[in-house]
Amino acid sequence: WDNADFSRGVGTTFYQEFSTLNTAKPPFVRDVEAKVRRYLRSSYSAVWTLKITWEKAPVYAAWTDTRKTITYQAVLTTDGFRSYILMLYQDGGMQWDYTRLTSTNVLIGYT
Repeated sequence: WDNADFSRGVGTTFYQEFSTLNTAKPPFVRDVEAKVRRYLRSSYSAVWTLKITWEKAPVYAAWTDTRKTITYQAVLTTDGFRSYILMLYQDGGMQWDYTRLTSTNVLIGYT
């Protein structure tokens, strides 16, 4: 996430929080729960979820080219004991030219 550059006024970042401890769960949270259950093959019931979206984010340094952008999301969720992150990328949406980045050891994801 550190290579996005919004300094030229291109792109947007926004978030939405879902606190579902004592409330009905919206479809988005139910979908997140289903993904966690499917990937981990375990029961999971979210009490809190945060969706962060980077929309049309230009690569650092944006002054070189603001046309090549990427849209992606990070979804953090917890049941109060275990926490998970889903990293979602727009299909075919990686338009950054990673060969022009200052660092050549580029990763998508986290370690």
